[in-house]
This record gives sequence, C-alpha cells and structure tokens, in this order.
Amino acid sequence: MSYSEDNKKTYVSYRDVARFTWHYWSRDKKTMTIVFIGMAIAAFADTLLPVVTGGFIDALHEYQPEQNRFWATVGPAFLAWTLLGFAYHSMRNGVLFIWNRFAIKCLFDIENEAFQKVQRFSSDWHANSFAGATVRKITRAKWAFDVFEDIIFINVFPSAIVMVSILSFATLKSPWLGLATFISGAIYLALNVFMVVKINAPAFEKSAARDTTVGAQLADIITANAVVKAFGSEKREDQRFERVMQRWRLRAFRSWTLYILTDLLRRYSSETMAVVMVGTAVYLWSQGELTPGDVVFALTSFMQLSYYLRALGDNMANLQKSINDMADTIQFWMREDDMQDKKGAKDIVVPEGRIEFDKVHFAYQNKKRPLFDQLSLTISPGEKVALVGHSGSGKSTFVKLVQRLYDIQGGEIRIDGQNVAEVTQDSLRSNIALVPQEPILFHRSIAANMAYARPNATMDEIRDAARKAYADEFIQDLPSGYDTLVGERGVKLSGGERQRVAIARAILADAPILILDEATASLDSISEHYIQKALANLIKGRTTITVAHRLSTIQNADRILVFDHGRIVEEGRHDDLIHREGSHYKELYDMQAMDLMDINRNA
Repeated sequence: MSYSEDNKKTYVSYRDVARFTWHYWSRDKKTMTIVFIGMAIAAFADTLLPVVTGGFIDALHEYQPEQNRFWATVGPAFLAWTLLGFAYHSMRNGVLFIWNRFAIKCLFDIENEAFQKVQRFSSDWHANSFAGATVRKITRAKWAFDVFEDIIFINVFPSAIVMVSILSFATLKSPWLGLATFISGAIYLALNVFMVVKINAPAFEKSAARDTTVGAQLADIITANAVVKAFGSEKREDQRFERVMQRWRLRAFRSWTLYILTDLLRRYSSETMAVVMVGTAVYLWSQGELTPGDVVFALTSFMQLSYYLRALGDNMANLQKSINDMADTIQFWMREDDMQDKKGAKDIVVPEGRIEFDKVHFAYQNKKRPLFDQLSLTISPGEKVALVGHSGSGKSTFVKLVQRLYDIQGGEIRIDGQNVAEVTQDSLRSNIALVPQEPILFHRSIAANMAYARPNATMDEIRDAARKAYADEFIQDLPSGYDTLVGERGVKLSGGERQRVAIARAILADAPILILDEATASLDSISEHYIQKALANLIKGRTTITVAHRLSTIQNADRILVFDHGRIVEEGRHDDLIHREGSHYKELYDMQAMDLMDINRNA
C-alpha cells in the first residue's frame, strides 16, 4: 500500500496495519476477548443449524405413526431446532451491542490522537502539507477503520469459524463429503475474491474516476458562468460537457456490464458448489453411507457456506479500500516528529529576556546552502531590536528559531542562559508573545480569541486589553459585542480589526519577550497612530523583536539589524545607519521613500 506525501513515496505494509489495529484493540483486552469469544460461539451456533436440521429430518424419517410417540421422537429435535435459532440471534446481537461501544471507542481514539499527533508536527511539515488534505486524511481514516474492523469482526472472523466447523462436521459424517465441501468451497471463495478484487473493483474505480471528472467539469463551467455568458459560449460548453458525459457513459456501461457477467459466473460457481456437495451426499446416501438427514445437512451447509463466502468475496474489495484509506493516518501514527522535547526537558524561566545566538548554523531541508552559518548575536534584556532586509534574507527565520519552530543544526540559541532546545516547547512559547502580519483567528468569539494567550483572563482584563489595542470601540458596535463569532480565520472582521484583536491577545499574554511582525501593516493611518502608542506602552520592560517591512515604523528602535542572505551586514540606530555612506539600510530606506512618492504622484 503506497501513497504520496510531501512528494515522497511512502509504503505502509500489512504488518503496519495489523500493528495499528492491535494498538487500539488491545487497550481493552477484556472487552475484545469477550466480543471475539461471543462471536465465535454465535458463528459456531450457526453451523449447528445444518446438524440440527439433519437430525430433525432423520427424526421425521424414523417416526412411525402407529407407535403414537410423536413428541418423544420428533419433539426434542424440533425443540432443539427452534431454540438454536433464538440462541444464535440472541448471542450475535448481544455481542454486537458490546462491540458497538468497543468499536466507537476505537474511532474516538483514532481521530482524537491523530489530531494531537498532527498538531505537534513541525512547522516545516505543516508548511508542506495542505490543511484540508490533512483533515480529510484523518476523518477518512476514522471511517475506513470502522469499515475495516466491521469486516474483520462481523464477516471474516465468523466466516472462518463457519468454514472450519462445517468442514469438520462434513468430514465426521464422511471423509468424501468433507473433501467435496473443502474443494468446492475453496474454488468458490477463490473465484469470488478474484472477480471482486481483480475485475469488478478496478472497473468501478475507473468509473468513479470518470464520475469525479464529470463533477469537476460541471463545477468549473457553472462557477465560470459569467465568463461563458460574456463570450456567448453556452453551446461550446454544452458540447464540451457532453463529451465528458459520453466518456463517463461508456465507462459506466462497461463496469456495470462487467458486474452482471461476473455475478453470473459467481452464481454458476455457487450452483456448482451445490451440485458437488449435495450430489456427493446423495450418492453416499444411495450407497447407504449417509441418512436423509445427512443429505439435508449437506444442502443447508451449502446455503450457509455460499452466504458467508459470497459476503467474504464482496467485502475483500472494501477491506482493501479501507486499508488504503487508513494508510495516511497510519503513517502519522508511525511518524516520529522532528520537533520533540528532549527527555527530562524542564520549563524555561525567563526573568530578564536576554536572547543569544551562539555560532548558529541552520539550513532548510530543501535548500543546499545554509541560511545561517556561524551566526552570533546577543539581544540584551529589554532591548528593542528591529530586523530589516530583502525578502528571504533571514528575518522571519530568525524569529522562528527563537520560538524553536525549527531545530538548528549547529551552535546554540539561549534565552537567559537556557538552551531553547533543552526546555519544553510549551513553556518556551508561552514566554513569547507574537503579533503576526496576517493574524489568524479561530471561529470563536472575539473574547475567546483575545483570551487565547491567557484562557483564565477575566472579562475586565479582556476589555482592558481591547481598549489598549483600540479595539473596544468597534467591538461595542457589533450586535453581540465580545460574544461575536469572527468566522473561519476571522473573515467576518476587516484586516485592521483582526490585527487589533491580535494585538489585544499579545497584551493579555504579558510575556517577557515580544515579537512584532509588522504589527500595524493592515491598519489605516489613524488606527496606526493610536496603536503605535499602545505598542509603545506594551514594549516597556520587554525584549522586543520587530520584523520590519515599512522602515518608517522602526526609527525609534534601540538597534536595527540589517540582514542579507542570512548574514547581519549592518547594525545600529536609524539615525546612524541613514547617514552612513553606502549603507544597505539607507538604500532600502530611499527605495521605499521613492516608491511612496510614486504612489502619491499617481494617486
């Protein structure tokens, strides 16, 4: 079972599937033992039906009316036949009742733990994975496992019990009947599995692929209906869609016709099995080796075997499909993430906020050259540092390494003397407040989004943070105020409103280290003025790193670091750098000033 992830080919073996299944089933070994023993008893009781039926027929055959002993001779056989039916159904459904609770608990654990595992994967993994695809892999695996375990427990396991039991009973009655049952049953099962897995399943997969293409074309044309109308292309699109539908029709007709033909072959093989089993029994009866009840045993055994084996053949394709659908999440389960807390890692303590890069070497996995090579730098407690430079120069990577979103390959990064690689990730990041350029909000209330950095914050503290971020006024104008749901990723709010919520969230975090990624970029000039004042109060006494794209916002920084291809080529205050002859900073500053003049001239 192979599949693609991150453009790499990964293989999940059947052994991995077995390990994954046992991992969840073995958590409640007591219940698992009860349900499997119960299902085995129920399946065995089902195989007793041909035996009891045969005995009932023999009792009727031996009954002599003149003896007037009907209930003494036939009654026990009839009673056994009746009670066996009730016992089988009671046992089977009772076991399924317990199984439902057991199976649902497994599904709960699979989805819950897959979410927990994926959430802790590295930023690099998430950057290379589609969120929607990851969600679909997890939910698809949950329902695939539901199908998988039901097929194993309700179909495969009972079928094995039934086949072994019927074969044993048939052999006890006559070795020749046992041999006929084994050969005909094996051939019937093999043909069923082959036709379903090798013929029907591939045909229906191709038909489904054509159906997917039809849906995609239909959505594409309807979505672009305005363009179709603009160019008067309705007839052209009609013809295009009709060609797609024609291809689907041909593929669907082939798969459906193939199913009818293979189903006919399966029915022929079923009848052949009946002829072999019952014919053998009749012949042995004619030779005086079997009773009429034994012939009935062979007939009812055939009906049971054909039911179980046909269902087994039908489910082989679904079993393989469910295994394929589980493969991605099984790979998540087996994966050991790159970013892990070291054994014995302790919580970081940040009394001052000193940040040190000591000969740091870092390279992205997909890059041949390192971004940072022997980078050394110290940011003093409470210092306000700004990072500037062209895109790709290393600014964003620098702050991600401070947060340990990536691991470095050499050197050390220390906060107040503590190596960030040797402390817990949760404690590290809880001591760093972040205001990103493009804030992401949860589809929750505004209050819940603000309090995300401090879940136990009171409403008074939330409102106070909102006022400091100049967000309280627009929130009060909303119909539900602080209880307003912001929509997926905060789409119900404007860019400036989302930014102010993010700033309020950072204010509530009250962390000793603050990272600002152009925190005022999405705001209008008036809001920016007030929030710059709010940020001025926020950064007092805190070590602050500002990733600056608009150089006009960092003129008051204690130190400006100019990055170029992972190196710090200049550092100093704004006034020093702007007057330094030939400086990179002055070049960047003049370029932005000229761009602004061009915009104003063209406005």
